[in-house]
Parts: sequence; structure tokens; C-alpha cells
Amino acid sequence: MRSSIVALVAIPWIVALAAPAGGQLLVHKDLPVATAMTIAATALETCAARRHRVSVTVVGRNGEVLVQLRGDNSAPHTVENSFRRAYTARTFGVPSGDVEKRWRADPQFSSVFLTNVIAAQGALPILAGNEVIGAAGVSGVVTTPQAPGGAGDEA
Repeated sequence: MRSSIVALVAIPWIVALAAPAGGQLLVHKDLPVATAMTIAATALETCAARRHRVSVTVVGRNGEVLVQLRGDNSAPHTVENSFRRAYTARTFGVPSGDVEKRWRADPQFSSVFLTNVIAAQGALPILAGNEVIGAAGVSGVVTTPQAPGGAGDEA
């Protein structure tokens, strides 16, 4: 009985002390889907104007796909590759080409396997101020003259 009374008295004090600490909400910016669509369409149109057959993926702050476009006559694997490049740029917060350089230079770094991460140039993070809110990735087929390769994909 005595422990029940102690608990009844202690619980309101615990709640009162914990409430201010738990009252803070995180505030962050997100990439609107309309902006993601504009980014994807612009990248695809730019590549098409250069006669590059590519796919484009734009991911949001958590690496989730917001927009994914497979360009006319692009190879099926370019869809997955553009996603993995965008995901890499988003999760590392740097161009995917920077991850590729580090992968080549640091054997310990390259021994780590992370799902959806790829060491290939072709994606850039999307920033709102200093905050990474997404990324855009492009992938084409490098064995054809219609694909720009990693450096061209990134451009």
C-alpha cells in the first residue's frame, strides 16, 4: 500500500520534469515533389538535348524516391543505377563522385558494404542552405556514344 502512495506522488513529479524536455520538435526542410519533378525533368531534357539516353532519380531527405524517370531508349539498369547514385549523394551529403574517389583511395572504406550505396560519379546532393534535403542522380550506358559517362551524368 505504501509503495502505491509513493508511486502516485512520484509520477506527477516525473511527468512534470520530463515534459519540457520532450516538448521540443525537430524542424527541418523537405524537398517538395514539385521541385523534385522540375529537377528530374530538367536533367532528363538536358541529357536528351545532348542525345544521351539516361534515367534520372531524385530522392528526398531520407533517401526515398520522390521522382524517377526512365528516358526514351535508356537501358533498364539505368533506373536502379540513377537511384543508387542519388541515394549515395544524399546519405553521404557529397557528390557521388567524391565517394568514388574515397572508395578508390581508402581500402578500409571500400570494404564496407552498404545497401543502395554505389561508388560511381553521377549524382549531386540538393541543399537548402547548408542542409542536405535530397539528391539527384543520372545514369546512362557508358558503352554507347549516347551516354555521357559518370562525369557527364554529374554535369
